[in-house]
Amino acid sequence: MSKRAFKILAVLTFVLLAFVGTVTFFGDNIRKLFGSGTVCLAGDVDPHPAAMALAASPRPADGLHRKALRNFGAYDEPEAAPPPPPGRTASNPYTLTSEDPLSTFAVDVDTASYAQFRRAVKSDRIPADATVRVEEWVNYFRYRVPEPPPADGPFHVALEAAPSPFSPRQHLLKVSLQGRHLTQAQRKPTHLVFLVDVSGSMSGDDRLGLAKKSMKLAVAGLNPTDTVALTTYAGDVRTVLEPTPVSQRRDIDAAIDALTTGGGTNMGDGLELAYQHAVRKAGSKKVSRVVVLTDGDTNLGRDQGADAMLARVDKYVKEGVTLSTIGFGMGNYRDGLMERLANRGNGNCYYIDSEREARRVFQENLGGTMEVIAQDVKIQVEFDKVAVKGYRLLGYENRAIADKDFREDTVDAGEVGSGHTVTALYELDLTGEGSRVATVRVRAKQPGGTEAAEQPFHLERSQVRDSLSSASADLRFAIAVAGTADLLRGTTPNDDRSFARLHALAADAVDGQEDREEFLTLLGKLRELLAPRGAIQSAQRQPY
Repeated sequence: MSKRAFKILAVLTFVLLAFVGTVTFFGDNIRKLFGSGTVCLAGDVDPHPAAMALAASPRPADGLHRKALRNFGAYDEPEAAPPPPPGRTASNPYTLTSEDPLSTFAVDVDTASYAQFRRAVKSDRIPADATVRVEEWVNYFRYRVPEPPPADGPFHVALEAAPSPFSPRQHLLKVSLQGRHLTQAQRKPTHLVFLVDVSGSMSGDDRLGLAKKSMKLAVAGLNPTDTVALTTYAGDVRTVLEPTPVSQRRDIDAAIDALTTGGGTNMGDGLELAYQHAVRKAGSKKVSRVVVLTDGDTNLGRDQGADAMLARVDKYVKEGVTLSTIGFGMGNYRDGLMERLANRGNGNCYYIDSEREARRVFQENLGGTMEVIAQDVKIQVEFDKVAVKGYRLLGYENRAIADKDFREDTVDAGEVGSGHTVTALYELDLTGEGSRVATVRVRAKQPGGTEAAEQPFHLERSQVRDSLSSASADLRFAIAVAGTADLLRGTTPNDDRSFARLHALAADAVDGQEDREEFLTLLGKLRELLAPRGAIQSAQRQPY
């Protein structure tokens, strides 16, 4: 070997040894810098935020949960929340009352998010965190709220606050708005236009099969003089049944039974056809509503994009036509689009995963689903600066309204149907001073009206319960439901909450209700689904 070759070999050997030594010495830090470790080499890990929260939950041997170093009540100023991942709305921030004592939002009575959660968990899947909306989970369940007295307008608001089960200095406030019930005889004449997606993907008992059952249940609850029209969309759009009185029930059922699937998905043109039928019977003394039943996407025709369809909906809302969107199936379902269409259409968004849910929406709650008793309903909570240090609203992120627009009656808000209950939860940091905690104001218009009326409701400090055990089962269960949704969508708690504690809280507040029992079962299964991912996330955080 030549001298030159020997020198080259020696240099290469030195470089190689130096590289190996560096990796050996600094390898763990290099891996941590790039977010990987030896445990990751076994395969990809799904970093679902709920699994990360589960892994982060303290699990001491004695079964008790250690206090976090910081909790909500210990905040001196709000923390800047990290930006949410694409497709997910950031949770509401903790707000100092000294900086902003007002919290303003539009009501929301949709429940699609919870029904999708149930469908996913029953199918052994964890729902995408972007589909988890806290307010829709909370409003899925029934709470005991008194009806408004006859002379007090269309609403009654019940307020209840109690200490938090998760933080010694934190309280939870439940704001529940109850709408007046209308009997079947009191309901306005109704015209329903069903717009049914009959594209190829709607094939199956859990899609078109459930849609047919849902429509029949709705028709069965209408008055004989109400009318129904049936339109469809697939590769093209067509009118299957012209407006027909419900007294001709046999003809309506036959038209529903004859529906079959096949072709593409021309939702934009389908909406236009359905609205044309609905607007002909719209008026201040009638209910004219389009009900869309679909499993998802739109891929043919004009106005495929969300913005174009929303603009089309706006035009008909001004004519007095309302819109409900009803989802079926999984996979290609566009949850965000369906919610936005319903919100813009002054209606509601539901998801039907079973015949039982179809009965709930179209039989038990038909009046609330179909007839609006108040429109552009806004809630503004004013927290007393002496009594409340800070607060956070759980959910309603996409229903937020600027405080200055609360009394601006041209600003669109939410609608409340006959008998609907709307519930919102706040986390509060009380100071222990002051006599009044908060004033809740509800502002709304009569259906078809242009001027709004306003009602105030007050929560005095003397009304705040001394312990959670003395609070109602409704408050305790609502806390468990909201906390579960908050964790599942990736909100990082600064207190002692965990899925295990939420499960125990809910179990103590079932109150003999079947829907609450089902929630316990679903939460138990959710914890089983999250456990393997949480274990992997926990292992990744261990030092090497």
